[in-house]
Amino acid sequence: MSHSAHIRSHRKPRRSQSKLALRAGVAGGFLSTLAVAGAAGPANAAEPATETIELPTLTEGLSTQTAESAAQIQQAADTYELQATRETATERAVKQAKKDQAAAERKAEEAKKKAAEEAKEKAARAAEQRANRSSARTALTPVATPSSGSVSTVISFLKAQLGKPYVMGGTGPSSWDCSGLVQAAFQQAGVSLPRTSQEQSTAGTQVSVSSAQAGDILYWGGAGSAHHVGVYLGNGQYLDAANPSKGVVIQDLSGYPASGAIRVL
Repeated sequence: MSHSAHIRSHRKPRRSQSKLALRAGVAGGFLSTLAVAGAAGPANAAEPATETIELPTLTEGLSTQTAESAAQIQQAADTYELQATRETATERAVKQAKKDQAAAERKAEEAKKKAAEEAKEKAARAAEQRANRSSARTALTPVATPSSGSVSTVISFLKAQLGKPYVMGGTGPSSWDCSGLVQAAFQQAGVSLPRTSQEQSTAGTQVSVSSAQAGDILYWGGAGSAHHVGVYLGNGQYLDAANPSKGVVIQDLSGYPASGAIRVL
């Protein structure tokens, strides 16, 4: 047996040391370690002891959840912003529509008032014209019934113009229009008639066509608005400056019935 087998060491007992390392993983993957060393254990411990404690690490999972939460918050914010934008646009559209409607209503009201004023003015002018025509007829000096010779004079003059051409505005002696011929014919009998057919249709005493006599003026159209005149010859015939294709002719009243008759002789 060895002599040194049971001989104790003369060295002083070494204190055992323990180390505690604390590592905490945080959401960015940061690891921090805290080592705490202290003397402990029985004096006869042969070897130092070391302990390491790991704390649960918050790793990529928490980072992902945080990112997802941020994305959801951002999406909600975008949704609210979009909704607010739409609501603002709708409000603006409603306001603009109300303004447009109000403007259209004002324009319609103005147009209505203008149309009413124009209609009123038109009616007033028409009434004035009717009154003027009525006054002219009232102021007309009755023409005395002439002798039969005056009617013969008118008819003789008219027949002398047969075959001459019709020309608008013609007053003879080589061409005539309807009222120019009638005016000239009655001038031969000393009767002064207006120039136009409209005026001639109110220039004497109104008589029915059925009771017309030779020498009466026939007119077509309304009294005061006639568009053609001629002179009744009797026996259902009349003489007139008809149109450019016929000229001055004698025609049957049955083929072109007159609207009325005026007696001035």
